[in-house]
Amino acid sequence: MNFFLDENFPKSAERYLVSKGHTVSDIRGSSNEGIDDLQIFRLAQEKKATFLTTDRDFFHTIPHLFPEHYGIVVIALRQPNRHAILSRLSWLVEHCKSQALFGKAYLLRESTYKVYPVD
Repeated sequence: MNFFLDENFPKSAERYLVSKGHTVSDIRGSSNEGIDDLQIFRLAQEKKATFLTTDRDFFHTIPHLFPEHYGIVVIALRQPNRHAILSRLSWLVEHCKSQALFGKAYLLRESTYKVYPVD
């Protein structure tokens, strides 16, 4: 699968995903660092990548603005930390295939998840 990390997503996620054979893009350290949410999401779409973030706004707004996209995964935890975020990301990688992410927005919580749109 092809993933794009939001700036708020742990950098260690890149190492994890690459170790599982996935491709990862990250704008940190580039001239695009700090661009607004819509621009960063458009970059992910140009790369045909599933967007990984901890920003809940993406779950609620982006699917309505972009009905067709390569997937959005929001990991929204009560007490987010690198370990907890990577644990939920690991669950996603083990349970979802790339075609299950296309056009879907996933909101992963501590032990539950929501998908929009619902099949």
